[in-house]
Amino acid sequence: MTEVRHRYASVLGHRVFYREAGPADAPAVVLLHGFPTSSRMFRHLIPALADRFHVIAPDHLGFGHSATPPADEFAYGFDALADVTEGLLAHLRLERYALYVQDYGAPIGWRLALRHPHAVTAIVTQNGNAYDDGFVPDFWAPVWAYAQSPGPSTEAAVRGALSEEAIRWQYLNGVAEPELVDPDTWAADHREISRPGLDRIQLDLFRDYATNLPLYPEVHAYFRATRVPLLAIWGEGDEIFGPDGARAFARDLPEARIQLVPGGGHFLLESHLDTVAGAMRAFLGQALHRDTRNTRTPAPA
Repeated sequence: MTEVRHRYASVLGHRVFYREAGPADAPAVVLLHGFPTSSRMFRHLIPALADRFHVIAPDHLGFGHSATPPADEFAYGFDALADVTEGLLAHLRLERYALYVQDYGAPIGWRLALRHPHAVTAIVTQNGNAYDDGFVPDFWAPVWAYAQSPGPSTEAAVRGALSEEAIRWQYLNGVAEPELVDPDTWAADHREISRPGLDRIQLDLFRDYATNLPLYPEVHAYFRATRVPLLAIWGEGDEIFGPDGARAFARDLPEARIQLVPGGGHFLLESHLDTVAGAMRAFLGQALHRDTRNTRTPAPA
C-alpha cells in the first residue's frame, strides 16, 4: 500500500495543506487541482504515480484543508494563488518538477512556468486551457459578463455555479458512463464550498479568471522558447474546455502529445483513471529519464 502523507506548511503567513508520496529523491511531479475541488481529486492518481515519482498535491488557498482567509483580508486571484504555490515549492526545496494542471490549476501552473521556466521539466495538462480555443461559449459567457461588469445583474448567473446541481454537472458532463463517478465527489465539494465566506472567495476568482487570457501570448512564447515536453490529455466530452483547447497546444509545441479520451468529461480522473495514469507514466518516464539533476535541495543541518 502506498503511503500518502497529509501535511501542512506555513506559506506567506497562511496554512497550506498538501499531500505527499513517493521517494524524496525521485523526479518530482506537482499536481494542481481545479474548481471547485481540492487535492482530493488526486486521491487515486497519487498512489498510481508514487512508486516512480515524488508527488506533491497542494490545496490552493481558499480550497480544501488550506486556510481560507476572508475575501476582504486577502486579494484572491490567480497571481496570489501562484504566489502561495511558489512559496510552498520553495519551502519544500523543489528546484525542478513536472506539472499536472487541470482547470484552475492551469493558470496557476502557467504563472509558475513563466516565473521559473527552467524549473519545469514537463507538463501534463488535463482539460486545462492555455489558448482561446476550447472555451465553450455557453459555459463561459456568464463568467466574462461578470468579469467585465461585476454587480447584482451579473452575479446571479455565476453564483449558480456554487450550487450542488451545478457541481454535479461539472463531474458528469460529457461522461459516457456516469455511474463510474462517485457521488461523494460533488457532495464533498459542495459541502466545502458552502462554508461561510467561501462564496465571496469563489466570486473573486470567477471575476479574476479573465486576467488569464491576456497572459496566453507569454505562455505560448515560453512553449516555443523551452520546447517543454507536454501531454494534453483531455476528456473529449468536456463542455467547459472543449477538445480544441487540447489541439491548440500543437501550434507552439509541434511535438506535444495530444490525447482525446472518448467518453471522458471535465474530471477525467473520476471515470478514466487508468487511462490518465498510464499515459502519464509513459510520458513522464520518457520526458524525465534524461533529467538526472536533483529535484530537491537538502534541508539545512
